Amino acid sequence: MTAKLDYTWRLREVMAEQGMFTTAALQPLLAERQVKLSTSQVYRLVTEKPERLSLKVLMALLDIFGCPMDDLVRPTAAAQATRLKRTADGAEAGVGTFRPPRARITGTDK
Repeated sequence: MTAKLDYTWRLREVMAEQGMFTTAALQPLLAERQVKLSTSQVYRLVTEKPERLSLKVLMALLDIFGCPMDDLVRPTAAAQATRLKRTADGAEAGVGTFRPPRARITGTDK
């Protein structure tokens, strides 16, 4: 089974290390490099992890900050979902007596 990979997007940290604390300061620098993004697109680029990123935008960011690509994008191992282990009586392991008793719904007698 192959390992699933993920990444950490560090644009906000790189901006802060260079003394740039607002997304508005990034937009004209991108425009100088012929990358036209709206204010909301620049904000999302800085504050969220992009799923798709144009190489032109990436190269512009690397040029603006004068950093290698691994400063902006750090590969990480994806967190894998873990299955809860169950004991012989069906209870979840590790929960022990902290689990409340199961409620029983009975018919309503009127």
